[in-house]
Amino acid sequence: MAKRKNDNLNMGEALQEFIKENQLQKGMDKVDVREAWSNLMGNGVSNYTTAVELRSDTLFVSLSSSVLREELSLGKSKIITMLNEELGRDLVKKLVLR
Repeated sequence: MAKRKNDNLNMGEALQEFIKENQLQKGMDKVDVREAWSNLMGNGVSNYTTAVELRSDTLFVSLSSSVLREELSLGKSKIITMLNEELGRDLVKKLVLR
């Protein structure tokens, strides 16, 4: 790790710097998106979610229920907005339910 500019960094700042220096943000985004999906959708939807994968700015969500997939597809834009609010930035531009 490169020398720190300031020895008084708090743990959060130090972690952010480490993530940035080691180009780990994409991996962190993938974890954050999975967490956000789970938090927003709750146990009901999470139980039917088999995979959540972020590729570029598209979120692919695999669901084991076709009925649930249809229901959620009606509110895709609202789900994208809620996910981005939960994440604190515009990370997801497109949602693909399968």
